[in-house]
Parts: sequence; structure tokens; C-alpha cells
Amino acid sequence: MENVFPKFAKSVFKEIRAILDDEIDGVSLELNEQDLTDLKASIIGPRDTPFENGLFIIRLILPTNYPTEPPKGFFLTKIFHPNVNPRTGEICIDTLKKEWNPVLGLRHILLSIRCLLIVPNPESALNEEAGRLLLEDYDEYTRQARIFTSVHALGPAATPKIPTSYPQDSTILRDSNGHPEKSTSLNKKKTLSVTKKTMKRL
Repeated sequence: MENVFPKFAKSVFKEIRAILDDEIDGVSLELNEQDLTDLKASIIGPRDTPFENGLFIIRLILPTNYPTEPPKGFFLTKIFHPNVNPRTGEICIDTLKKEWNPVLGLRHILLSIRCLLIVPNPESALNEEAGRLLLEDYDEYTRQARIFTSVHALGPAATPKIPTSYPQDSTILRDSNGHPEKSTSLNKKKTLSVTKKTMKRL
């Protein structure tokens, strides 16, 4: 935390707290008070898509002049998707590039990435094969995407500490042993308590 400007840290904490207070359906943001420039979140694959019920871990790297400059987004979970680089996991989405606006924030970014799983954009493909199949052979595209989901985002390949599905009214919090806890009001208070204590140190 010493290398992060207090103004930046307080701004990011405020956004994280807002997300914890008003959860995003199918999305869970992890709080890493040790490094606010490196955030992780989990996304449950939306229904009626080739990614359904898969657990996808993403990484957001925030520049220290955020929100003036947008974060960089990466899928840590392997995924067959036109807008995800198959080698690096980099996410190509207009929200993080030409359409970025400092007022958008983390909530909008997470929602946009989840929406990308529902509506891919073959015109800005980082995975050329996935982009081509999406346009020319949708059945084969969905088949390959489901295979990737099954192998990398379901079962043992997925992060075992986070369940592959959870109710709409829950989010991923960790207990002292690193196991997931259901998001109760008590757990929220514990998380926000950590947030407040960290902010006092800034």
C-alpha cells in the first residue's frame, strides 16, 4: 500500500465498498488490501451461453492514475472467446479502450465483461479462430467454447475455493481458512471493517 497514492486508494476502496453493498448478479469482486492496483473477480458464466455455470477468474490491473486511464483486463481462466487473447488472456472490450470514460468505474467494467460472454464482438477479435467460427459456423464455435468451459472452468480445473454456482443473493467472501462464506450481513460488516481499517492507515 505504501506505493499507492492515498487519493487513488481511497477512490478504489469507495468503489469496492459500493460493489460489496450492492452486489452484481453473477460477479464477485475480491478485496486485496495489499495491492489495490491488482484486483481479481470471479464471473459465473451466464445462462444460455457456451460458458453457462463456468467459473471464470479475471484480473484487473489499475494504473495509479485510474480512473483517468482505464484498467487492463485479463481472463486468468482459459476461455474460447473472440475477444480474449488465447495466449495472454487479455480482454478486448471498447469499455477499456476507445469508449473509456473516468465516470464509468469498476462496476461498469465488470458488467461489461460479463455481457461480453453473452454478446461477443467478432469485429475486434483477439482470437481469430473464435471470431471466424462465430461468424461462419456458430455451432462449431459453441461446441469449442463449451469444451473449454468444461475443461477449464468447471470441476477440478476451476479454483476450488469458489463454488461453480451460487445464489443470486450471495457473493464470495473468505473465512480465516480461505474457504468461501455466504454473504450475510455479518460477513459484509467484517469485510467493510477491513476496508475502514485500511483506509485509516492511508
